[in-house]
Amino acid sequence: MMNFLKIKIIGILAVIPVLAFGQLYKTESAIAYFKSDAPLEIIEAKSSKLSGAINSDKGLFAFSIPIKSFEGFNNPLQREHFNENYLESSLYPTATFTGKIIEQIDFDKDGEYKVRAKGKLSVHGVAQERIIKSTIEIKKGKLYVNTNFSILLDDHKIRVPKIVYQKIAREIFVQIRAEFKSKPL
Repeated sequence: MMNFLKIKIIGILAVIPVLAFGQLYKTESAIAYFKSDAPLEIIEAKSSKLSGAINSDKGLFAFSIPIKSFEGFNNPLQREHFNENYLESSLYPTATFTGKIIEQIDFDKDGEYKVRAKGKLSVHGVAQERIIKSTIEIKKGKLYVNTNFSILLDDHKIRVPKIVYQKIAREIFVQIRAEFKSKPL
């Protein structure tokens, strides 16, 4: 019989099926970074508010990040436009990625594993099925996840006015670095 583990990740309740054994890995620290490299301007921001969990038995995962937690930018007005005009963070306060790790890995064995994470990436209220390549390193009971991927603004209905067309890239580079600690189920 399958039970369900309900975890709250920054205001979002994620339901992950679990069995009576296995490990739940929860984020200890994490950084999400993005870069827009447009012809006339480079915009960079990061957040340390990424949270997530991975069930080692089923390879299921759930991640969430509050959009307003991104800092950096070139100036305060740029951050304001990011939140109000483009990501509309008052309407869509979080971005999420939930799904399953495709490859089977031994979470009890230290090592580095190249995996693909398949799931729904939701940004700006639009969910897209994605497969994101990642590296998982297991070391002394801790888990480290590293990934680089890109997000197309059009895929998530993020509109950019023509007046700033040369200042905001249509494809945004994203980098995630996260450390997890295991918790027995």
